[in-house]
Amino acid sequence: MNPALLLFDFDGTLYDTVPANCAAYNAAMAPYGVQVSPDQYARQCNGRYYKHFLSELLGPDPGVIEAVHNAKLALYPQFYHRIRENAALFGLMAALRPRCKVALVSTASRPSVVPVLERFGRMGCFDLILTQEDAPVKKPAPDCYLLAMARLGVGPDQTLIFEDSQDGIAAAKASGAACLVVPEIK
Repeated sequence: MNPALLLFDFDGTLYDTVPANCAAYNAAMAPYGVQVSPDQYARQCNGRYYKHFLSELLGPDPGVIEAVHNAKLALYPQFYHRIRENAALFGLMAALRPRCKVALVSTASRPSVVPVLERFGRMGCFDLILTQEDAPVKKPAPDCYLLAMARLGVGPDQTLIFEDSQDGIAAAKASGAACLVVPEIK
């Protein structure tokens, strides 16, 4: 395959954000008496839409879910120092970028993604950045990947998607594009 478009997931693929996200969510959920371990967060929450996993942890009340998510967003910058970048994947991206278009496609919110990219000096690495605000139907549906392909004018047969989570891999496969499963960031 000689891809014309590379699509990268954010959490768990380009960045190990589990320690930072887990700490921020735990701080936000503390008033509700709910805590998760980093292993539980990685298994149950990472790579999934916040409304889905927070309803499992906190119950279905949309007010509580939004309050916890907003508190998490406010607390998250305190934990940026716990985020690790996938240097190998960024190296691969830099090597292939002269021949390919590159996009970041994430179920995470723009306020969670952009400040991390800015902190690591990576905003200029992408031709397109799509977050949860851009695609109304979340992974495991393929909508976000199909939207990126449409906006960049490249079909699934010329697209390679880099993913790590079950929902993301399912979305990538459903898009019709090839998918490379990224191992845990070491």
